[in-house]
Amino acid sequence: MGSSDTLLARFLALHPKLIDLSLGRILTLLERLGDPHKRLPPVIHVAGTNGKGSTIAFMRAILEAAGLSVHVYTSPHLVRFHERIRLGQPGGGRFVDEAVLVEALERCERANAGDQITFFEITTSAAMLLFSEHKADVLLLEVGLGGRFDTTNVVAHPACTVVTPVSMDHAEYLGDTVTKIAGEKAGIFKRGAPAVIAPQEPEPTAVLEAAAERVGASKILIGAQDFNIHEAGGRLVYEDGDGLLDLPLPRLAGRHQHVNAGTAIAALRAAGYGALPARAFEQGMLNAEWPARLQRLARGQLAELVPAGAELWLDGGHNPDGGRVLAQAMADLEEKNPAPLVMIAGLLSTKDATATLGHFKGLAHALFAVPIHNQLAARPAEEVAALARVAGLNAEVAGSVEQALREIAVRTWRAPPRILICGSLYLAGEVLSANGTPPV
Repeated sequence: MGSSDTLLARFLALHPKLIDLSLGRILTLLERLGDPHKRLPPVIHVAGTNGKGSTIAFMRAILEAAGLSVHVYTSPHLVRFHERIRLGQPGGGRFVDEAVLVEALERCERANAGDQITFFEITTSAAMLLFSEHKADVLLLEVGLGGRFDTTNVVAHPACTVVTPVSMDHAEYLGDTVTKIAGEKAGIFKRGAPAVIAPQEPEPTAVLEAAAERVGASKILIGAQDFNIHEAGGRLVYEDGDGLLDLPLPRLAGRHQHVNAGTAIAALRAAGYGALPARAFEQGMLNAEWPARLQRLARGQLAELVPAGAELWLDGGHNPDGGRVLAQAMADLEEKNPAPLVMIAGLLSTKDATATLGHFKGLAHALFAVPIHNQLAARPAEEVAALARVAGLNAEVAGSVEQALREIAVRTWRAPPRILICGSLYLAGEVLSANGTPPV
C-alpha cells in the first residue's frame, strides 16, 4: 500500500488543467465505482464566496451536540489533505485516517484507469465512496468552486441547499460580474430542496431568488420575512416562523459569524432538524471551531515569538470581501481593547491584493509582506508590499512569518500590538504547521 501523498501527487498528472469545471468525468468515474453519490446520508449542500466553512462548522457543532453523527467535506485543506474528509461517528467525527484514505484513493485510481480527470474530481469521488460506506446521519457538503459545474453537484436530491454571501472571486472561472458568479452558485438549487440564501447585495439576491423559483426550490432568505439574527444584551437571538432561540454569542470571533450562525440554524430547520433540543443550538454556538478564520493563536512555537501582552491572530481571508469583513472585525476589537494593529500578509497573484488590503487603511500601523512557499501562484513579497503601499499602508518586506514576528518583537509600540497574519489559506496552513497547532 502506497502513501496518500504519493497517490495525490500522481493524480495531478491525470489532467492538464488543475481546474476544469465539468460533471462528465466524475459521473463516469462514480458509475464505475457503483454510484456512491446515490447512497449518501441526507445532504446539506453549501455554496458561496465567503462563509461556507464557518456555516458548516456551526451546523456540525449543533448536530453533534444533539448526538448525531456528521460527515463533512470541505476544501482546501490547511496542513494535510485528510482535513477535507471528516467521517462522522458517535461522540464526534474524525478526519479520515491514512489507511482508509489510501484504500479509497487506490480504488478510484483503478476505476479511473488512467483517464483524464482533475485532482478535485478524483479526490471527491474517493470522498463520496467513503461517505457512502460509513454510516452517518448527515453529510455537510461544501462546494469547491462555483456550483453549477462543481464536482460536488452530482448530488441530485439534497435535503437543503445553502448559498452564503457571494462576491467577486475566481472571475476567470465563474464570470466577471457578481451576478454571473451568483448564477453559478445558484446551480446547486434543486427542485423540492429548500434554498437558504444568506444576506447578499441586491444584484446577487435577485439572481439567486430567480434561480430558486425557476427550479422549484422554496426560498428562505435572511430578513424579517423568513429568518433574522441579531445581538441583544450580549446574546444572539434567532427568529423565524417556528419561533425564537436565545443563544450565547458564538465562540468564533467576528460579527460576521453571527450571520453564518443564523444561516446554519436556518439551513438545519429547513432540512428537517428544527426539532433538535434547544441545548444543541446553544452548545453549537460554543463548540463551533473553524481553524484559520479569525483564530487566536495563544500558544505554540510562533506564539512564543510575540512580545509580552501582544495578541496573535490568524485568518485565511483572501478576497476583497473577506478583507472587508476581517478589517471590520479588527476595528471591533480595537474599539473594545485598543492596541496597535500590525499585519503580516502573503497573497496569491490571482487575488486582488490592493482591494483586499485597502480595507485596512487607517487601521493598521504597519504591514510586513511575506512569501508563501511551495505555491506557484504566490505573489512575491516585494510585490505585496508595493501593492499594500498603493492601498495606503505602511509596508515593508520580511523573509518569513518568523522573521516578521521577531522584527515586531524588537520594535517599540505604544502598547503591546495586535498582530494579524492574513491574506491566504495557504499561508495560514504554513503558519499552523510552523506553530505546531494543525487542525484536529
